[in-house]
Amino acid sequence: MADLTQAHLDVTPRTATEAARVAAVTAPTTDFAAPEPFEANGGGAATVRARENADAFSQASANISFARELDFKVGNGLFRKLWVSSPSSTQVSDGLGPLYNSRGCQSCHLKDGRGHPPEGPDDDAVSMFLRISVPAVGPADIDALDAFLLSLGDTPLRTAPDPIYGGQLQDFAVQGHDAEYRLGITYEEIAVPLAGGDNATLRKPTYTAADLGYGPLADGAMLSPRVAPQMIGLGLLEAIPAADILARADPEDANGDGVSGRAQIVWSFEHARPMLGRFGLKAGAPTIKEQSASAFAGDMGISSPLFDAPWGDCTKVQTTCRTAPDGSKGTPERTEIGTEGLDLVTFYARNLAVPARRDVDDPEVLRGKTVFYDTGCTACHTPKHVTDRLDDQPEQSFQLIWPYTDLLLHDMGPGLADGRPEGRATGQEWRTPPLWGIGLTEAVSGHTYFLHDGRARSLLEAVLWHGGEAQGQRDAVANLPPADRAALLRYLESL
Repeated sequence: MADLTQAHLDVTPRTATEAARVAAVTAPTTDFAAPEPFEANGGGAATVRARENADAFSQASANISFARELDFKVGNGLFRKLWVSSPSSTQVSDGLGPLYNSRGCQSCHLKDGRGHPPEGPDDDAVSMFLRISVPAVGPADIDALDAFLLSLGDTPLRTAPDPIYGGQLQDFAVQGHDAEYRLGITYEEIAVPLAGGDNATLRKPTYTAADLGYGPLADGAMLSPRVAPQMIGLGLLEAIPAADILARADPEDANGDGVSGRAQIVWSFEHARPMLGRFGLKAGAPTIKEQSASAFAGDMGISSPLFDAPWGDCTKVQTTCRTAPDGSKGTPERTEIGTEGLDLVTFYARNLAVPARRDVDDPEVLRGKTVFYDTGCTACHTPKHVTDRLDDQPEQSFQLIWPYTDLLLHDMGPGLADGRPEGRATGQEWRTPPLWGIGLTEAVSGHTYFLHDGRARSLLEAVLWHGGEAQGQRDAVANLPPADRAALLRYLESL
């Protein structure tokens, strides 16, 4: 596999002086007797006071200007808007579908928080869906990104949308159309003994695509469950220099620590070139704008200047879907959400603030922090970064932040594997998820379901599902004395 460098992606590194300064403030701590300077302000100057209620993730960056607050609020309105099918008298809101998973962004990211799998037969899967693809073969399937990776000596993991069902399965449809499927989940309970006489139970999911509306899936179809992630701090993650992220990659495990993070490289439709992937569970999108536009297209069937097909994810086989009325007539680009609307949603997502840490000086939390470092969790969940200098984004510019992620791909073992490649990511690789705000999940979302498909019902279960590169860390946690394990969980709940 190619070892990508900054030159490959035309990335500008920091100056030597600034790099040394950043290295000094982001170096791992060795003093666990007290909190580190600014540790409570996870989002730097953009950090907001923690509200331990459902609105904790819905606040604007603390350092946002008064003039830009209106843009944030209008963007919030678009994020919360429920789209309707065409034709409609509400022309600014029509264009839904014809196939879709949700009528609005807020429906999946309720209160800007984390989604969940269905909790029984009467609970719809509005915040969860199945991605789908099939193996791609032949020269005709080589695109610009494949050519770029091949030029580096990498082997692209090429897949293609299902010829009938496209890139994801939609479980809703507007009137006169058939939904593509119904999501089915069954769980197998797995007992896990822990040191000190403790026990845990994991639930292993099996997913099915039932009631297929357009015939069988293609041979070799690969399904990947996805739960909507929380939205906070996205603009700060986007502002971490690509050079800093690439510098942490260790694809051949040169330092011998068993962890070999790799950079995800994706094609940017916005910038028409390969870029570092940052967003999505396998880092499949390079920017917030592209992630947002992709969700409009795939989840709601809403066209935008980046993905302008008015039928969303409908394939050529789904002719009725492709010829249905659309809502593009009202915008200059003839798309259902125009440049201004997409920019406002992007600005809103970019400025959803990180709440301040709680209890950073609590002795039990500090003990748990020691365990977090001693067990090697920081090998992937990098605590600190410094964002780039951004003249046009003062809210995110040159901030010391604490997201607890390296934004790299890691092999998490067969237990968490979905078997579906995406870009450079194999079927066992996932992007390290940020941990900031994780302790407020129950307050915001009303549940404690974690991981890419919500299978973990607690933070402990999430840790115990780790494998692959994180097997050593997982085993270390399982073998901890119960008091140390409890302190670790207390630390995670403080984030």
